[in-house]
Amino acid sequence: MHEEIQFVLDIAHEKMDKAVKHLENDLLKLRAGKANPHILDGIHVDYYGVITPLNQVSNITTPDARTIVVQPWDKKMIELIEKAILAANVGLTPANNGEVIRLNVPPLTEERRRDLTRQVKHEAEATKVTIRNFRREANEDMKKLEKDGIPEDVIKEGEHEVQKLTDNMIKKVDDHVVKKEQEIMTV
Repeated sequence: MHEEIQFVLDIAHEKMDKAVKHLENDLLKLRAGKANPHILDGIHVDYYGVITPLNQVSNITTPDARTIVVQPWDKKMIELIEKAILAANVGLTPANNGEVIRLNVPPLTEERRRDLTRQVKHEAEATKVTIRNFRREANEDMKKLEKDGIPEDVIKEGEHEVQKLTDNMIKKVDDHVVKKEQEIMTV
């Protein structure tokens, strides 16, 4: 395959892969009724004047399916961490015993499960649109290469490869959606 076409394919693959990884991270943060330390990923605390991610100032564990335990490395940080969790509005209320902060994850109602599956589908559709936009960009780059003198049959083969890449990435998105929906709907 022509090296300029391979370059366009590599860039498209990289962009599409980043979109799928972003979806994976977003789905990890969704609370699916089970305790998951990733629910707390976006939380930052003021650690002696430096805004620091929660997982860099404490241990975050899940001793059972319904509890997340945050154990700060510095006991003085416990109130700041508690306030940061409340401010983050993750839907969990912290309980502090002076040593650790416990977050009890309540079981999801049927209605909330349906809402979460709709949210998962919405996120997935947004990712698919992003992937299709990257496909369009790659195909436009192919057309520019054709104007630069690369033979039409080579361009068509490149466009076919872009479509195969797109189909593969959309299948990955669908697989993530099915997996997350099963996780959410499992009682």
